[in-house]
Amino acid sequence: MAARRQSKNELDAGDRNAMPDSAYAFPRQRKEPLNDASHVRNAIARFDQVRDATDAERAEAFKRIKRAAKRHGVDMTETRWQELGKPSATMRSSDKPRAGAARGNQSRASTASGNQSRAGAASGNQSRAGAASGNQSRDELYAEAKRRDVKGRSSMNKSQLERALSGS
Repeated sequence: MAARRQSKNELDAGDRNAMPDSAYAFPRQRKEPLNDASHVRNAIARFDQVRDATDAERAEAFKRIKRAAKRHGVDMTETRWQELGKPSATMRSSDKPRAGAARGNQSRASTASGNQSRAGAASGNQSRAGAASGNQSRDELYAEAKRRDVKGRSSMNKSQLERALSGS
């Protein structure tokens, strides 16, 4: 069997083991290496997927990522670690960032804040107005029910969620 060729940005186990803890966004867990631009973009995209990290560790990791982004020339518009992460459940698919579509090599980080502001307007205003018109998906209704702390929401179907939200 032919050996798999390693690309320039891939790290094998030996490379990872040779890196100091300080070269990682999350040094205690040795997660998200920050050795080149590709890995910095990956750390930004996967920031919210790291488990068992305290808020203080996330704040420190965000500082490390910002320093590495500046060092490797990666555009980063976020100013707080809370801005990194998954889009909200009420964000419509048309508002979600598209990978590579007409953006070239821009990172998710450089467009996330623009999408977040559009998503905030769409989810904040439309979720309340859309509840009356009945044009929301079950997931959007569930997210609103969760926000309002509707009891028993996880076992409700779409029409039950609509009734529960119109009554609260």
